[in-house]
Amino acid sequence: MAKTPTGKNTSGRGQRELKVKVKSARGRKLSSTRWLQRQLNDPYVKRARAEGYRGRAAFKIMELDDKYRFLVPGARVVDLGAAPGGWCQVAVKRVNALGDKPSKAVGTILGIDLQEMEPIAGCALYQLDFMEDDADEQVKEWLGGKADVVMSDMAAASSGHKQTDHLRIIALCEAAAYFAFDVLDEGGTFVAKVLAGGAEGELQKLLKQRFSKVANIKPPASRSDSSEKFVVATGFKPSL
Repeated sequence: MAKTPTGKNTSGRGQRELKVKVKSARGRKLSSTRWLQRQLNDPYVKRARAEGYRGRAAFKIMELDDKYRFLVPGARVVDLGAAPGGWCQVAVKRVNALGDKPSKAVGTILGIDLQEMEPIAGCALYQLDFMEDDADEQVKEWLGGKADVVMSDMAAASSGHKQTDHLRIIALCEAAAYFAFDVLDEGGTFVAKVLAGGAEGELQKLLKQRFSKVANIKPPASRSDSSEKFVVATGFKPSL
């Protein structure tokens, strides 16, 4: 029997999810009202609240990992732009960072962001600009070696201009990729959000030079009206 992201059965007569309608308020833009209404009716938002995740983005990394299996027990993971922490929460469970699966290897999670974050059990969180000089060396010191996975759900602040936003996030993703080149161990994985828009060709070319496989995917948890997609690069090659 099929189920929705909320876990409810979709079969049966007369079953219909009640949608929340939001009235426009004085001082609130129509776009803000639409965003709020979408949030209130989003099944992934509801599921995140029910399961204790800090945001619906947690399900994006779950779906990517279900397909590519990079968050394995014992993995050393660096999450760039980690706030609010949903990806870290998922990674803690999957790499066995808390060691609650005695028969499995214990992994390490390092979350990095410009802003301070609420603690997450099993995850070390640091305020750091990953583009600073020697940030890669600092991360390797905290990690106790090189990483198996570098992942990023970062997005540049929106300018309201689609092409500008596209270029900004591609530049951010490229910076994350170069950081990954410095901290990944051989065979490692790089996962990052990009926006479709025509300027990602150079990024793809760059990644294909340094990884055995490069895939582009839009996970089900990614909204259909969003231009976001994710690149998953596996099999890192330390030197050209």
